[in-house]
Amino acid sequence: MATLLHLDSSLWPESASASRSVTAAFRKAWEEQHPGGTVIYRDLGAHPVPHLDRLAASAGFVDSADRTPEQAAAFASRLPLIQELEQADAVLIGAPMYNLTVPSTLKAWIDQVVLRGRTAGVEESPVKGTPVYVVASRGGSYAPGTPREGFEYVQNYLQAILGEALGMEVDFIVPELTMAHSNPAMAELIPLADASKARAHEDAITKGKAAAQEAAA
Repeated sequence: MATLLHLDSSLWPESASASRSVTAAFRKAWEEQHPGGTVIYRDLGAHPVPHLDRLAASAGFVDSADRTPEQAAAFASRLPLIQELEQADAVLIGAPMYNLTVPSTLKAWIDQVVLRGRTAGVEESPVKGTPVYVVASRGGSYAPGTPREGFEYVQNYLQAILGEALGMEVDFIVPELTMAHSNPAMAELIPLADASKARAHEDAITKGKAAAQEAAA
């Protein structure tokens, strides 16, 4: 049975969120192609996971038999998150740009699941090669060649941590200029924003179908 791990991190509901509407399109396409599949869903915006603390972090560097009771209890909260990632045949992440980077709730989840010796830093990691589709929405444009290219810290960061550190196969869907309809200074960019939104939804549907077919193969 194929499993899709779906994470959203936007603060806003789907009706007001560029990233949520695109992840919803991907998930719908995936489920239509794979009606017998399993979707594990975490809404990190509404139900954030704990930030990694000293006990949970230190427990990751200690053999389970040598952990203190406090470390064992703290690590127990990390374990379900790690297992969900390990069991996924594909991962879908909504990662809107907040203040030039990912939401803190998504960063908290990443800190919990990156475990050296298990999901990272080992050749035979169970997450290595897992496809991860990231919907990286943003209010403006940070594409190569634009004035704000150097401030793009969402795709660069997630490629480094998910692709390089965890060895996952990262694929981005990027709806941009999402503030054009609400920011008068961006009014002339509305046609480009609408085109970007339409393209992102098309990409989500295409890639959702492909991910489901790959999982079923």
